Amino acid sequence: MTNRSIDEEIEATKISVLGGGAWGTALAIHCARMGHPTYLWAREKDVVDSVNGPSRENSKFLKGHKCPPLLTATQDASVAVKDAAVVLMVIPTQFVYRTMETIAPLLSDGQILVSCSKGITLDTLETVDEVLTRVMPPALASKLAYLSGPSFAAEVAHGMPTAVTVAARDEDVAKQVQRLISTPRFRVYSSVDISGVELGGALKNVLAIACGISDGLGFGNNARAALITRGLYEITKLAVCRGANPLTMSGLAGMGDLVLTCTGDLSRNRTVGLRLGRGENLNQIQESMGGAVAEGVPTARAVHALAKKMGVECPIMEGIYRVVHEGADPRMVVTEVMSRELKPEVGADVLQATFKTSPRSPTGKGQ
Repeated sequence: MTNRSIDEEIEATKISVLGGGAWGTALAIHCARMGHPTYLWAREKDVVDSVNGPSRENSKFLKGHKCPPLLTATQDASVAVKDAAVVLMVIPTQFVYRTMETIAPLLSDGQILVSCSKGITLDTLETVDEVLTRVMPPALASKLAYLSGPSFAAEVAHGMPTAVTVAARDEDVAKQVQRLISTPRFRVYSSVDISGVELGGALKNVLAIACGISDGLGFGNNARAALITRGLYEITKLAVCRGANPLTMSGLAGMGDLVLTCTGDLSRNRTVGLRLGRGENLNQIQESMGGAVAEGVPTARAVHALAKKMGVECPIMEGIYRVVHEGADPRMVVTEVMSRELKPEVGADVLQATFKTSPRSPTGKGQ
């Protein structure tokens, strides 16, 4: 079931994956398993040697998952992207500009670039879309797409059922990606709401740290449910201010990804929060992660600045910023957040945006 596309007429075509971390490797395994010749570009020589070697696995970032014969790893970006129909970019957000500034000249006009990265830059407070719009050649601007949704790397690599969303300004571009990488075990929905899909994927990592801290402190299930629900509302407020469709936040890139990351044991961000809640030091936690990145840590700082810049009240994410980056006592932060002025559950700004939403669904037609 995992080796074929839903659309049997889709021909095998070269796919390139930029980034040899766990998520990049999982996507490369998925594409190669479908029958697409797939090239995985990684900076780390040990990752390339491990994937191409006798073990046929990324022993550094995704140990225990064999790479199909059609998957080849390389340190040469030009080899990876040459003649690829689709290039999946899976690079930590803070390094997207620097990396793509070098790789962008290697891309051709007909290629589709799909960002699978989630986060907000610290220096410019930009989403990945805004970064790519600056760095990519104008001819490729209409060929940019963004993939997000509840998708642990290990489960995708194992072929477990997964559903995600891919968004693009041009709906036909989103549909091309959708057809090319969908299988009965990896269902891709299309969308035109780039802002919603990106912000949902970026900001949920901060809330996963919050839920981890809550669980680490033993605050229980009620607290976790409140954090997820009210955290989603904060994401929605920020997304609406950036022009997103609020309904996207109830879909895979919003609620779906948020629930997974806030409750799943495979979540790096939740794990960071758990360890913080149990009293560990952030620097020690990050040093013990073996090079893996918990995007919620830098994103907490970025969303603190972004919310302030936009004038949007986000008490939960502000509280996590204070705990993670200022060393605030999480128990005191909880008391402060819970003791604020009593308010309606949904503000007028979100209600108005919901009622103004176009009948054209940002998450695709049907189910």
